[in-house]
Amino acid sequence: MLNYNTQQKRLILPEYGRNIQQMVDHCLTIEDRDKRTVCAHTIVATMANLFPELKDGEDNQRKLWDHLAIMADFKLDIDYPCEIIRPDNLTTHPEKVPYTIHPIRYRHYGKSIERLIDKASSMDEGEERTELCRLIANHMKKLLLTVNKDGVEDSKIFKDLAEMSRGAIILNPETTRLHEFKVIQTPASGKKKKKK
Repeated sequence: MLNYNTQQKRLILPEYGRNIQQMVDHCLTIEDRDKRTVCAHTIVATMANLFPELKDGEDNQRKLWDHLAIMADFKLDIDYPCEIIRPDNLTTHPEKVPYTIHPIRYRHYGKSIERLIDKASSMDEGEERTELCRLIANHMKKLLLTVNKDGVEDSKIFKDLAEMSRGAIILNPETTRLHEFKVIQTPASGKKKKKK
């Protein structure tokens, strides 16, 4: 009867393969500590041959010895040439990164547009503020076109901009013209077959 890998014991580190795992299992059965240590060095050298990029460097050698200890389920009693990882260090999780979550009123515009609007609202009246407001409005129109392919009226952008700035930015539709963006269709990914 055939012996399938799916019927065998699950590999701890599958990237090294079943043969390396069998070597480690054999090493665990060797009773003499010196012979076991020599066997472990041979296994690590074989592991390094599988991954040549891990041959050189002290940190890479430590990684190989850590992998040997993990594959042996930390039961291999040998003289390790370096400090190896401890079993309790394998299950440590990184500290949770605190995120400040602020609701976004119009998700299609995103948080960056909200920040730009707040910045423009706090600026003094002048040419720089007017230009920034025009750029924000044009960018809002481009973003809205990504979710609404049928087209976007400038009046909708002016209304959203006034609402998001709480009335601080009011653009005059008669004097402010927004850029006309064209929606470009993405080309079909399939190649046409040549007729013979």
